[in-house]
Amino acid sequence: MNWAFDLYWAFEGMKNMRTNRSTPETIDDYISRFPDKAQSILKKIRAIIRKAAPGAEELISYQIPAFALEGYLVYFAAFKEHIGFYPRTTAIAKFKKELAAYKGAKGSVQFPLEQPIPYGLISRIVKFRVRENLERAKRKMKGPGAAKT
Repeated sequence: MNWAFDLYWAFEGMKNMRTNRSTPETIDDYISRFPDKAQSILKKIRAIIRKAAPGAEELISYQIPAFALEGYLVYFAAFKEHIGFYPRTTAIAKFKKELAAYKGAKGSVQFPLEQPIPYGLISRIVKFRVRENLERAKRKMKGPGAAKT
């Protein structure tokens, strides 16, 4: 899975920026390890994800912030020169045109810190991922062996 590879490199890049290299226990713990500018952006991204995915669980996975609702939704991470956003390959493909201006890989995108962060786009991507996960969970419930109602 390429997204796992991307997250590995997110963690490796993060090592250069953090002063405390222990695994963060919470998203608050993770955010507190960065300079003020990055903290402000990370807090706003977190708030956008919370609003776009009500009921999603916050967690740390691959040593970076993640949200889950019927499976993982998105991950995000701070780096010296960009914010890494990891919404899975399906979201990158769905929003390919809007993400074309940014560096990225099959399951990730980099938002440069010297440019405005596309918060509206992040919100739309998260909402897409929520629908995708909920639809997948619904299909599983209706699959072979599912209880009939």
